[in-house]
Amino acid sequence: MRLRDRKSFARPEVMIIPMIDIMFFLLVFFMMSTLYMVNIKTVDVNMPKAQSAETQMNVNYLVTLKADGSLWLEDQPIAEGELLARAKQEYKRNPRFAVVVRADQGMDYGMVIGLLDKLRGAGIARFGLAAETGAAHDE
Repeated sequence: MRLRDRKSFARPEVMIIPMIDIMFFLLVFFMMSTLYMVNIKTVDVNMPKAQSAETQMNVNYLVTLKADGSLWLEDQPIAEGELLARAKQEYKRNPRFAVVVRADQGMDYGMVIGLLDKLRGAGIARFGLAAETGAAHDE
């Protein structure tokens, strides 16, 4: 019986490319899954739609104006005076403080502008209006 020559055996190799592919896939998977794990506390409201709506990640206060005129800070009802006082206090601590207003599409335009004007009067320079992504209504 003849034994094989040791030189004829192929040396084992570590194939790194498939391992890099798997690691990249896992990285993308976990990054995408954490995006959906963010729990934003809000109140249901029928927001207007806009094709050019953008997602803003640097929002400190999310204020909701419901169709009945009630004012909410995230998922808690709040009085307008208390909201403005808390916003002023937050702005003093953080000059990059930002407020996003979510208003019901059936809301009176004057009430929305009035709230934005009061926020501006409180010294808040960074605020925006929220809209759902989608085709805008042509009415």
